[in-house]
Amino acid sequence: MTATQPTTTVYLIPCWLEDQTLAPIPAYILDAVKTCNVFFVENERSARRYLKTLWKEMVIDQYEWHAIHKLEPETLDTFRAALTAGKTIGILSEAGCPGIADPGQLLIAIAHENGATVRPLVGPSSILLALMASGLNGQQFKFNGYLPVDSAARTAAIRNLETESARAGCTQIFIETPYRNNQLLAALLATCRPSTRLTIATNLTGPTEYIRTHPISRWRQLSPPPADPAKSTDPAKSTDSAKSSHLPDLHKQPTIFCFLA
Repeated sequence: MTATQPTTTVYLIPCWLEDQTLAPIPAYILDAVKTCNVFFVENERSARRYLKTLWKEMVIDQYEWHAIHKLEPETLDTFRAALTAGKTIGILSEAGCPGIADPGQLLIAIAHENGATVRPLVGPSSILLALMASGLNGQQFKFNGYLPVDSAARTAAIRNLETESARAGCTQIFIETPYRNNQLLAALLATCRPSTRLTIATNLTGPTEYIRTHPISRWRQLSPPPADPAKSTDPAKSTDSAKSSHLPDLHKQPTIFCFLA
């Protein structure tokens, strides 16, 4: 395979975690965006909205846009063609940093195969933010993606991760589809050892951010979330006393789970 020209650059552009929350986005990212000719994005509509918020003067139609989706062969060929043409490329995931729990990693691998310069840019990663705030082992950790949906398989996976955590002193990090977060939390409380420390980090960087680490024994003592949404554990809607006495309602809230046995 013929390498591209040395001037070909691929920028890995972080995106906000919380819609319309630009504070965690470093100013230098805008400089990189302004040099790009073409964007490969996980979701074209939300990527356009994000960049337009970041750079109000941006004329969206002056740029090429390609949705990554499941990285069909046509998308990969288009990416290779952009590299060969020497275009400056930006890759954006739906939230957080490209290449981290994100399909953009395959495009990044192709960029390296073709001799392009890959420039990762600093920005919010929910996985790293959760680990930073957890108080768990930041020297050894493992991101496991999604756990199984099937109840029995999920329980087995939790037990295996907990055993590995206890053996290696490794922090286990995982996620769930937001509408199944409460079911995963229930499974963790039912399955894990009382001494295992569990971190729940939800709505990171947003105004309703919630981060707590407790032993499983402590989490089990907390009451279920209030049925009245006005008394929710949403930090924007509840008192410190309510937040400390109830389990958080994680339904449809982007959440990172971490534990250390």
